[in-house]
Amino acid sequence: MVTARFRFYGELNDFLPRERRGRAFATSCARAATVKHMIEALGVPHTEVELILANGETSDFDRLLEEGDRVAVYPKFETFDITPLLRVRERPPRRPRFVADAHLGGLARLLRMAGFDTLYDNHYHDDQIAAIAVDEDRVVLTRDRELLKRRTVTHGCYLHALRPAQQFHELFERLDLAASARPFTICLHCNLPLRAVDKAAVLHRLPPSVRALHDEFNTCDRCARVFWKGSHHKRMTELLDSVTGAARQRAPGVESAANPDPGP
Repeated sequence: MVTARFRFYGELNDFLPRERRGRAFATSCARAATVKHMIEALGVPHTEVELILANGETSDFDRLLEEGDRVAVYPKFETFDITPLLRVRERPPRRPRFVADAHLGGLARLLRMAGFDTLYDNHYHDDQIAAIAVDEDRVVLTRDRELLKRRTVTHGCYLHALRPAQQFHELFERLDLAASARPFTICLHCNLPLRAVDKAAVLHRLPPSVRALHDEFNTCDRCARVFWKGSHHKRMTELLDSVTGAARQRAPGVESAANPDPGP
């Protein structure tokens, strides 16, 4: 056995027991233990870690711990650019795609509303989610830290908030998603791109009030639902504006897709 001292920073402390939060502490480690093994043994999923310093030097997950090592573990930096430093994994895709676990259906719907490709099925098992993440290069979204500890999962986010709107805010801030959002371009039901459709082609499917008030429509080629700027549009736009920090200027093609209200 060897003894090493660990110190976790920022929100990583939320995964630790209270007596270990915000302070350095010594812990016993198996002689062949890696940094990654001990970080996860202490309760922190590796997907939550952005930077590791061992004895003041940048380290990767595979470093073997030695007697007296001092390990500092950091989450994502919101203020400082640490690009020149060694990161513990490759950068996620510039425009990330997601797979959400069974408890995050509300968040998945909001992400689709914002234009992010997000797979969700409340029958997904953890094995399926991990396989999808690897096969399709997706970021795992979950409140199950054990899922994020799986070796094959390289990019994931543990959601601390409980309500979908709060989770949406948390994820946008953490992954800096505002610039990548393409609101109202994906079907909320099928997770496929919407396309513009002529009013005449869907006129027979529209309620009388919608026929009178709206002229721009979109449809999903899989489920054939028709979308327009209905009663939910303002609420959804306000939610998006609250996370982007300003009213969004949309291109005409994007603007025409901006309604989650399906027709009959």
